[in-house]
Amino acid sequence: MRGYERLIAKGGTRLELDHYLEALVRKPGALPGATALDQARSAGRFTPVHDAWWAAAVKAHGERDGTRALIEVLLLGRHLPQEHLVTGLAAALKTGALTADAVALEARKAAEDDNGDVELSLPTVGRSKVTSLTSRRLAHLPPDKRPLPSVAHYDQLLRLRRPDRTTS
Repeated sequence: MRGYERLIAKGGTRLELDHYLEALVRKPGALPGATALDQARSAGRFTPVHDAWWAAAVKAHGERDGTRALIEVLLLGRHLPQEHLVTGLAAALKTGALTADAVALEARKAAEDDNGDVELSLPTVGRSKVTSLTSRRLAHLPPDKRPLPSVAHYDQLLRLRRPDRTTS
C-alpha cells in the first residue's frame, strides 16, 4: 500500500489523481484543468514524458480519444511501478506507438529487464523496438505439430445432396 505524505498547512488539501481516473475515463475533458493533475505534476508523479506522450496521442487520435488513452496509461500505474511506466511511455513515444497497450507492453519489458530476465529475440518491424503482443505470446508456446485442417471429408456431403426440383 502506498503511503501518503502528511499535509503541513491547516485546512490544506491534497488530491490523488489516481482516485479520479474512473470518472475521468467517462469525462476525459475534465483532465486538462484538474487540480489533481496539477498536484501530480508538482509532486513529480506526472512527468514531462507523460505530457509529451499525451500531446502526441491528442495529435494522433483527437482531444477526447488521446486524453482517454492517457487515462488508460495512468490506470496502468496501479499495477506497474512509476519508473517502468515512464520508461514504457518514452519507448512508445519514440516509436510512435500511441496506445495504452503499447505503453503497457514496453513498461512490462522494462520491468523484465530490471528483473534480469533474458530478453526474447522477437521479430520487429523495421527499426522499431515495439514488439507485437501476439508474437510475444506465441514465442512462449511450443511449436504446433498438428496437421493443417482439411475440409476434404465434407466433399462426400455434396454427393448426397438431392438435385433441386423446380416446378414449371
